[in-house]
Amino acid sequence: MRAMVIDGFGDASVLHWGELPTPGPGPGEVLVRVVCAGVNPADWKTREGKLSAYIDYHFPFVLGFDLAGVVEATGDGVDAFRTGDRVFGMSRQGQGLDGSYAEYCIADAAFLAPLPPGWSFAQAAALPVAGTTAYGGLVDAGELRGGQLVLINGGAGGVGSIGIQVAKALGARVAVTCGADNQAYVRGLGAELAIDYRGGSVAEAVRKWAPDGVDLVLDAVGLDTLLPAALDIVGPGGRYVEIETLVSRAGDELVAEAAKRDIHILSNMVAVARLPEHLKGLAALCASRGVKPPAIEALPLGEAAEAHRRVEAQHVRGKIILDVADHDAR
Repeated sequence: MRAMVIDGFGDASVLHWGELPTPGPGPGEVLVRVVCAGVNPADWKTREGKLSAYIDYHFPFVLGFDLAGVVEATGDGVDAFRTGDRVFGMSRQGQGLDGSYAEYCIADAAFLAPLPPGWSFAQAAALPVAGTTAYGGLVDAGELRGGQLVLINGGAGGVGSIGIQVAKALGARVAVTCGADNQAYVRGLGAELAIDYRGGSVAEAVRKWAPDGVDLVLDAVGLDTLLPAALDIVGPGGRYVEIETLVSRAGDELVAEAAKRDIHILSNMVAVARLPEHLKGLAALCASRGVKPPAIEALPLGEAAEAHRRVEAQHVRGKIILDVADHDAR
């Protein structure tokens, strides 16, 4: 099979075409003929070796967590899927297996779900990592409840675009940070308040909207863009959820001071063991139309390096996906 591979760590230029044996599914696994692969910040961090604490690399290595495609074969013990089923989900890149930037990809059956009705392969390929990160961060780690006030830092990106809709579908009121050019977009997804992070104090804008502080923050940007203001934004009993792979951490001093105020700063990884449940919950919201597709930009698989450069620049609206199969192959 053809795939985009890396032979070592480096910048986007290390991605290149390669020929690899088509894998076969083992027990509990599914071989998916990939139609589209999603591109995530975790992909370029994987490419640079920044996630070596989580991934046991081998070379040549195929990147890509997100996939959408058609079941080609199933391994022993897989009863939920049959050959020809249209599915979306995650590769086993996190366990050191080759990812979804390839014509075929192995996935654990627990990390696949049927394609949501009415969704294209491209739209579904935007869902797995961003969607489960949003769902798990809000619903599981964040313990989201109806009627709460939620702030999403980075509302126009992949996680934010889905997170707004998840929070709204579950009865929360949502504010987000984003650039001025994305305010109409995030409001269209259900954000009640869109704060231009370049236009003044985010904390002041949040406090005008939520004088007692918000109940929950999902930080989809990291890089300490909002964390220093956490204690001014979150109210007593509230939660500030960081995304582990954004390589931004609250220091022990801030965590301790927050705890004194009954504010919990925690990583979304506290809920990672329940990721298959997050995928199922997300798929149910998509099927019920509670979550609609984010903005999508499609590039050919051969332009994976360009996709990485755009995602690294952190100004993508919605998600970039890679077309792996041509139209006739779908």
